[in-house]
This record gives sequence, structure tokens and C-alpha cells, in this order.
Amino acid sequence: MSNSMTTRKKYSSVRRWLPWLGALLLVGLIIAGLRPRPVPVEITRVTVGPLRATVNEEGKTRIRQRYAVSAPVTGQLRRIPFKAGAPVVAGETVVAMIDPISPALLDARSRAAAEARRDESEANVNKARVTHDQSVTDLRRADQLAANKTISPQELDAARWKEAAAAKDLAAAESAFREAVAQLAVFAPTSQTNAAAVDPVEVKAPATGQVLHVFEESARVVTMGTPLVEIGDSTDLEVVIEVLSRDGALIVPSAPVELDQWGGGEPLQGKVRLVEPAAFTKVSALGVEEQRVNVIADLVTPPDQRRSLGDAFRVEAKILLWESDHAVKVPSGALFRRGDVWSAFVVEAGHARLRPVQVGRSSGAETQIVGGLNEGDEIILYPGDRVQDGVAVNRIVIQ
Repeated sequence: MSNSMTTRKKYSSVRRWLPWLGALLLVGLIIAGLRPRPVPVEITRVTVGPLRATVNEEGKTRIRQRYAVSAPVTGQLRRIPFKAGAPVVAGETVVAMIDPISPALLDARSRAAAEARRDESEANVNKARVTHDQSVTDLRRADQLAANKTISPQELDAARWKEAAAAKDLAAAESAFREAVAQLAVFAPTSQTNAAAVDPVEVKAPATGQVLHVFEESARVVTMGTPLVEIGDSTDLEVVIEVLSRDGALIVPSAPVELDQWGGGEPLQGKVRLVEPAAFTKVSALGVEEQRVNVIADLVTPPDQRRSLGDAFRVEAKILLWESDHAVKVPSGALFRRGDVWSAFVVEAGHARLRPVQVGRSSGAETQIVGGLNEGDEIILYPGDRVQDGVAVNRIVIQ
């Protein structure tokens, strides 16, 4: 009997505490649910290693010396047998043949044009002389009237100015007439002109290289000075790189240049020869006006290692501005601006700590750290809005 009563008392006591235990467990669960969880973040370390700062822009190759061969005489051009890429030798390869037009026809036509210029200039002289005579008469009359104080000094000055201008016009017209007479004197009378046929004129290559472009391939009449072919040495190349003017101000002569995406395997090596002193305005693909400047680089890679590279080929150029083998660096994605200061989140004892840093050069993917961080420090990569100073973090280490 006594054991049964004891058991009932214990059971009654347990039942009396069960609601309190349930309430206590519920409060614990609510507190655990409201407790902030660590923010999962990607962690990387501050390292020491090589770092390069470069200007990356597109460029194109260009033959250093180009020669445009023009027709030395007026005549009938024979068909040019060369195509682009044909080799030529300076002073030996005949790139074009021209049959000059008959000198009799040229002299008769030129003489007629010279006679017309002489007659026109003579008429201009007569006209200028009449105008000058009239201005002299007007000036003489104005002097007499001014002596009698009939006209003002300003009117006398105007008469003098007209006489001086007329004298200069007369001198110019007489000079043009003398020039026309001299040009006419070089032509012999048509009856004395030798109408015999003239030998064809051979136009030879001025330099050794290849034919770059044929301007006049078919046979036709050409005048003196008409472009015929263009010649150049495709092994003597330079690279023209358009960079922003602010980047061009940082580039110095002899700076190394690496050329990639040119169509070959290994990148080509070059060296800056010149940063042109004048910039120009260019509209980008987004419609933004940019000030750009041309950087000229010489190719250092031997021609036998770039035989497939030709004129006006596109390349990707990397111009070296600065490099170091022992730079304290971090991925650029770990840095952000907080006001006017660069900052980063450092992980200390499982919490994110905001730290201002001083940055130096950048390669785009990595940035040099001048102050604020040390080698081996763990920093958060690409911190989001949930990462704040002092927040607990769950680390995901990125090598």
C-alpha cells in the first residue's frame, strides 16, 4: 500500500513539471532559431609572388616602309602581270610598262593651253593697267581738292589706298603674263616636233620585297603620277597599338610588349619604339568619345618564327608598365571602396573584421598591397551585403 502511494506521488510530481519543461524547451528552440548563423564566405590568403601591371589593347601590324609606285609619264599602260604577294627585287624587277603618247600630240595640246593662258594673262594686264591709270587720275584730283580743303583727309587717304591697291594688282598681272610667256617659249613649233615613236618606259621596283597591292592591273591610258602598285617588305613589320591617352602617358620607350592572338602558337615579343605626341578622338563601341594615342612597337621575334604574319594583321598587345617578383598581392575581388579608402575583410577568430588597406599596382586579376595586410592573412573574397564588421563567418577556403 505504501509503495503504491509513493509511486502515485512521483508520477504526480513528474506530470506537474512537464509543462514547465516543455515551455523551457520551446524557449530554447526559439532562442536557437533567432541566433544569427555564420555567413558562408570564400576565404583566400595574402600571398607574395610575381605581379605584372600591363596595358592590354588591340593592335595591328604595319609594314615599316611602303613604296607607292606611280606612272612617270603619261601614256598607254600595259597590263601588269603581278599579283599581291609577288616577290620583287629593287632596280631589277619591271613592275609596269608604259607606252608614252606621241610628243607631237602632247606639244600641240600643251602649246594651245599655254597660248590660252598667255592671252588671258595679257587681258588681265590691260585691265589692271586701265584701273591703275584711273586710280592715279583720281588721286591727283584728290590732292588738288585737299589742297583747297574741299575734301576731308579721310577721302584723300581712301584715294591713296585705291591707287596703291591698283598698283599691286597691276604688278601681279604683269608677273602672271611673264610666266605665261615663259611657259609658251619652251614649246617648239608644231612643224618642228619629232613625231617619231618613243620607246616604252620601264617602271622598276624601288625596293626589294613583295607586291602589296596592284592599283591599275588592266591596260589603259594613265596620266603622269597615277598610282600603279604598292611594294613593301612583309618581314619588316611594326605594330600600331591604340591606347587611352591616360595609359599612353605611363608608357615609356623600350617597354616590353607581348603580342598574342596573332594566329600562331607562342606569343610574339616586341618593344615600344615611340608613343606618338598627338592624341586623337575616337568613338568607342558604346558610343563614348575617347582620347586615344598610337603606340608604335618594333617586333623582336625573328621573322622566321612569324612567317604567317603579314600587313594589317590584328594582334592582342600587352604593354608592360611594371613588374615585381616579390609583391604582396591579393585577388582584386577581395578589395572594395569604403568612402575614399580601399578596404578588405580579414577573418579573425571566425569573425569578419573590416580593415583599410593601401593598394599599389594591379594586373586586373590581382592587386599589389602596400600596407594594411600581411602575408598569410585570411581575407574574404567577393564579400556580399551580409558580410559586416564583426559578423561570424563560415569559411570556405579557396586556394
